[in-house]
Amino acid sequence: MSAIADTLAIYVFWYPLIMSLIWIAGAFIFYRRREYKGEIDLNHIDWPMVSILVPCYNEEATIEETIRHLVDLPYENKEIIAVNDGSMDRTGSILHRLAKIYPSVRLIDCKENRGKATALNLACHASRAEYLICVDSDALLDSYAIQYLVFNFLHSGERLGAVTGNPRIRNRDTLLAKLQLVEYASIIGAIKRAQRLSGKIMTVSGVVVAFRKKALVEVGLWDTDMITEDISVSWKLQEHFWDIRYEPKALCWMLVPETFKGIWKQRIRWAQGGQEVILRHWKVILDIRHRRIWPIYYEQWMSLFWSYSWVFVTAYHLFVATSLKQMLIWLTFASFALVMLSMVQLMFSLSIDSKYDNVRRYFFYGAWYPSLYWVINAVIVMFALPRAIRSRIKGGDAVWTSPDRGNRK
Repeated sequence: MSAIADTLAIYVFWYPLIMSLIWIAGAFIFYRRREYKGEIDLNHIDWPMVSILVPCYNEEATIEETIRHLVDLPYENKEIIAVNDGSMDRTGSILHRLAKIYPSVRLIDCKENRGKATALNLACHASRAEYLICVDSDALLDSYAIQYLVFNFLHSGERLGAVTGNPRIRNRDTLLAKLQLVEYASIIGAIKRAQRLSGKIMTVSGVVVAFRKKALVEVGLWDTDMITEDISVSWKLQEHFWDIRYEPKALCWMLVPETFKGIWKQRIRWAQGGQEVILRHWKVILDIRHRRIWPIYYEQWMSLFWSYSWVFVTAYHLFVATSLKQMLIWLTFASFALVMLSMVQLMFSLSIDSKYDNVRRYFFYGAWYPSLYWVINAVIVMFALPRAIRSRIKGGDAVWTSPDRGNRK
């Protein structure tokens, strides 16, 4: 038992260290080669029509603000398709009123909750444009976010299937919100930059992403039986050799959970969705044509194994190891290493994201991140795996529930 614990402890320490160095290096190269460019003259381009898809379920607190903001964006050639997916609150009545006020707003009013993927599929069939912008019902797009997303399609090859934007957090008053701000800056942004450099990414950001309708139709639109439609459609597109790009200038301001219960539900869903995808798409490792996505696929399993290893090693030193000194050495060394690693990665990532958002002042909240978030996420992954396996066996539509949107500031 001791030998196993010692071996796993080595993996628990080195895996996040190596991955962090890969993310930092990849993000830096992406920033210098593909992101560090002059401003684009957005006012002298003949912009094509876009359809903005907004799926909604029990969003009476945020939906009117989101729709009005989309209407006022300086992108004239657009239509807004809101889908009320069987909401139990006033979402439907609010959308009916807004559709009468604004000619660019169209409404699909479903009487039954069939899930976000089904809502998006309906909106896609109803859309008039070739380029689709998917936006969550609590999100506020930056003034020129649509232009930056569409610009990629206009200046790239015909195999560009999707462009994912850059989510930013707008509720920043609580410790939990600040921790998520640190996460989006130091981990999510760095990972997307590094993965995009290799040619493939794990997932688009469901809160703000643009699609080529032709690509979506070819892969069969969104999967209605997957709990995270954004991760699922990302893998379907790339498995059919459609390209996905990351556009950090396409900012989107969103609300995040500010309670432990809300974060738990959200992260269980994310973890389960990622595990469902790697369980469904395991055949990519058998096809040499998909070799560029192999690193992402194997990294998902390595991350899953790390979570189980971390829990095992920590439990061993707490409850099995007879030496109190050994336990304290392990916990102190591991904690110190994680904190130092997170601070280095955070400092680097904030220096990049500060171009778009004043996030440098949140640097010192990174000290809380390893002790609270890494521990919680490891436990979440363990809880999510059985749910992902049951979901693959059971099947059926993946419906959604009302999320925790935090405080609106």
